[in-house]
Amino acid sequence: MKLQAYFFSIITICSWFACTGPKTSQEVYRLADYGIKPNSSENTAPRLAKALAEIRQDANGRAVVIQWEPGQYDFFPEEAPERTYYVSNHDQPYPKKVGMALEDWKGLTLDGQGAKFVFHGRMLPVSLLRSTDCTLQHFSIDFAQPHITQATVITNDTVHGEITLEMAPWVQYSVEGDTLFVSGEGWKHRPSSAIAFEPHTRRLVYRTSDVPVSLCQVRDLGNRRIQAKGWENARLLPGTVLALRTWARPAPGIFLSHNKDTKLKNIQIHYAEGMGVLAQLCENVSLDSVSVCLKGKEDPRYFTTQADATHFSQCKGQIISQHGLYENMMDDAINVHGIYLKVLKRIDAHTLVAAYMHEQSYGFDWGFAGDTVQFIHSQTMEAIDTTYVIKEIHPEGQEQVDGAKAFRLTFTEALPASVNPEQSVGIENLTWTPEVYFAHNLVRHNRARGSLFSTPRRTLVEDNLFDHTSGTAILLCGDCNGWYETGACHEVLIRRNHFINALTNMFQFTNAVISIYPEIPDLAHQQQYFHSGIVIEDNLFETFDTPILYAKSVDGLIFRRNEIKTNQDYPPFHWNQQRFLLERVSHETIEE
Repeated sequence: MKLQAYFFSIITICSWFACTGPKTSQEVYRLADYGIKPNSSENTAPRLAKALAEIRQDANGRAVVIQWEPGQYDFFPEEAPERTYYVSNHDQPYPKKVGMALEDWKGLTLDGQGAKFVFHGRMLPVSLLRSTDCTLQHFSIDFAQPHITQATVITNDTVHGEITLEMAPWVQYSVEGDTLFVSGEGWKHRPSSAIAFEPHTRRLVYRTSDVPVSLCQVRDLGNRRIQAKGWENARLLPGTVLALRTWARPAPGIFLSHNKDTKLKNIQIHYAEGMGVLAQLCENVSLDSVSVCLKGKEDPRYFTTQADATHFSQCKGQIISQHGLYENMMDDAINVHGIYLKVLKRIDAHTLVAAYMHEQSYGFDWGFAGDTVQFIHSQTMEAIDTTYVIKEIHPEGQEQVDGAKAFRLTFTEALPASVNPEQSVGIENLTWTPEVYFAHNLVRHNRARGSLFSTPRRTLVEDNLFDHTSGTAILLCGDCNGWYETGACHEVLIRRNHFINALTNMFQFTNAVISIYPEIPDLAHQQQYFHSGIVIEDNLFETFDTPILYAKSVDGLIFRRNEIKTNQDYPPFHWNQQRFLLERVSHETIEE
């Protein structure tokens, strides 16, 4: 009965989103009537800002469709709206030039009708904040000059540690002294790491992972070729394509914050210097045919986004992602999690001061009065006692939430004595946790992992193809010590997915094709279990290596009716040579 109720819930969710598209009564505003026309090479950003202000005033609160004509529109930082957004899992703080700043709308449909939005310099393409029942659809996002540098290996002399690279035609570079720099419109940097792609398949090169980059002993050979010393990686054969990068992630492609009932449909993100889509503090987000992808088979680029394709932080309601293509990004296809605050000070039995701990996640609302939370010991990842309700929450040491790193929280109930900073305690907001439906997606040729889920609510992962994800295909995590990303999973169904040759490279948390890997520093003294209620069934695993499932601290794990096919596409190399490696798992059923 519980499983039937679960499927009914998912069907209801999908039906709800399918029936809440643009209303036929919405008034249509055509941007061409405001002088915004395609293929003009003019700066669309200030014109759009002016048009949005006029449309808002004329609409006077009515639901509207803002419609573009097909074609290319260019956005430049000059005269674009500037915002200081604090964006989860991105560099903070960072005033951002925003191409389309959509704020405080109700019933808005932004219809690109196939428009191609091309951004220049360093920008945040699209933001949607504090809005309800809004739809973004039918457009693509790209940058004229990506911040990732593409180069092809011409020769690789591993004896002398010298490599010759040919820069892609669009790359702007210079050798200053003996150091290579790359630049674009308003930016300049020196890459520090690389991802290596096979030239024909566009998959990551076997056993290369993050390639260290030495660009401080460089000679310019002319004809877009450079020679660099300090390279000794024999796997970088001539023809290998490198995506040279920094670790900066200033802005996502689409930023969603404090919204309710948001739909994204038929959107292609070809590049962003951060996540593709980042949603925080949103209720109900649906992605249908939203892709982070190359521009087809003839695209000369081998990379897409600098980080995750999609990322959901501290959201609630339902997260739906279906019919998407996620390929060649520098991190995961999807990551769903909350954020642990760490207890810094106990004021009295009802009041605490707690703070964001990760440098890329702070400065925005963490919770609200009436939210339910639980406390957790970070060393054992065990929940403390019961749940508690926030009576009041305020930024600590400042008036506004923007930029805040700490909060003073008052609870309706008295807190146990174990909730104190000496015990290394984290706080999870259980109200801001979503159900997840991830289905009919293709994830391929990306760095790190395929998908990450960390929510106590129902999660259904079905009918997806994970093709050469390089690391783990599905990760159930939870970490109150490093990333501070919550939390425990309690009802997960992974079914009818097809996994092809995951684990060609090693990254964090990549212990098996499916890795259930919470960070638990003191597992030996853990009494409770972290995850529970996980079912993995009717999946097909095609693999060249041994590990299929790794699980740590799980109460209730079922692996059944799955097919495993072993191939010889690559030599086995993984340190884990067990099909099923379980650490502190109870009530498990393993039926290969």
